[in-house]
Amino acid sequence: MNNPATVCALCFRLPKRGTTEHHLIPRTCHSNKWFKKNFSREQMQTTVSLCRDCHNAVHKFVPKEKELGRHFYSLDLLKSHPQIAKFAAWASKQK
Repeated sequence: MNNPATVCALCFRLPKRGTTEHHLIPRTCHSNKWFKKNFSREQMQTTVSLCRDCHNAVHKFVPKEKELGRHFYSLDLLKSHPQIAKFAAWASKQK
């Protein structure tokens, strides 16, 4: 879903096409017992607004949904991933 006039949470750009919502804990993991035990329903439904480029980069650099949900379940943890941080720094300088 596109959100017009929303800044990307990773690169802080305001994309012309708007942003997409990224589930910090992927929806495919919501029915998994481990995730149900370790996260509340609100935590599992938390999203952040990302531009399409950053959203694609997150899924490129952490392709496994379970790994994404277990180790990168917050915006700060996403920013701590070296490749995602490097991409976001580069993207912030693009138009």
